[in-house]
Amino acid sequence: MTFKAAALAVALVATTGLTACATATPYQPNARGQTVSGGFSETRLETDRFRINFAGNSLTSRETVERYLLYRAAELTVTQGGDWFSLVERQTDRKARTYVEPNPYGPFGPYSYWRPHWRYYGQSRGWRAWDPWYGDPFWADRVDVRTVERFEASAEILIGHGPRPVNDPRAFDARDVMANLGPAIVRPPAGE
Repeated sequence: MTFKAAALAVALVATTGLTACATATPYQPNARGQTVSGGFSETRLETDRFRINFAGNSLTSRETVERYLLYRAAELTVTQGGDWFSLVERQTDRKARTYVEPNPYGPFGPYSYWRPHWRYYGQSRGWRAWDPWYGDPFWADRVDVRTVERFEASAEILIGHGPRPVNDPRAFDARDVMANLGPAIVRPPAGE
């Protein structure tokens, strides 16, 4: 294998690894060792009663987590031979971590040799320079603050047979839910 081919192989492996890290949780069972973390799980509580969970990673929106949970409830209902399901209880939990990191462009950061510098036009004074080293209050804190969120939704469902009760707003026709939400469901690539 030539050096060029080896370098290409290493770059391909690194790119694949980074792509897996930068992907929202697809609709998949929640199992260890997956390329992308998270997914659905369920527990049978009684013959026709289940608790369903869907956990997303930090790139999965709350709306997606709740959509996948509802789709899993419909899919489970159909596989159990039911026609409709009722949401007995449901909730969505938000887990957030805030990271405060020093500004890498500060006087002692790894990029201290480079710093941003802009020019802007002020109506009363014409063109002016802006530099973070000269006491601008915008850069006074010299930290980067970011919050990372993860959502997990859970529901307890009761599976029903026959026509859906029309006076129960928590009852859903399983096949209708699957037909309506199916096009928005993203599954993992084949072979994962």
